[in-house]
Amino acid sequence: MPDAIDAIAEIFSWIGFGLGLLLAIVALIMRLADGTWVRTQAVVDDGPHGRLVRWFDDHAGGVGAAYLTHEQEHRVGTSETVEIYVRPGLHDRMRLTPGSPAVRAVTLLAAGLLALGVIALAASLVLLFVRG
Repeated sequence: MPDAIDAIAEIFSWIGFGLGLLLAIVALIMRLADGTWVRTQAVVDDGPHGRLVRWFDDHAGGVGAAYLTHEQEHRVGTSETVEIYVRPGLHDRMRLTPGSPAVRAVTLLAAGLLALGVIALAASLVLLFVRG
């Protein structure tokens, strides 16, 4: 039975460190591919196909506009202005959060797997010294 526990701890440490490191690299690549998003103020307006936000692009000039999704409409509520994040130079993309939810999810999964690896390694070392 003690050999099985050692094997399980070893497997979890390899899985935790291996997949955690791989997902951390994927999260870094996703973050770099996501690009730069800047904060700006937008006016909420009613359009022919739903509510939309309009903002001035200080970096490239012009006015941006994007329709709100159902979830975004719920978060904005009845506000007439809202703080949004836009990509400089693009006039049709915006989001309400500074970071991408997908990048955040992959980063949290990588951190969880790395924590699993650390815990499994610590358990393996404790078992080694308890038996030794």
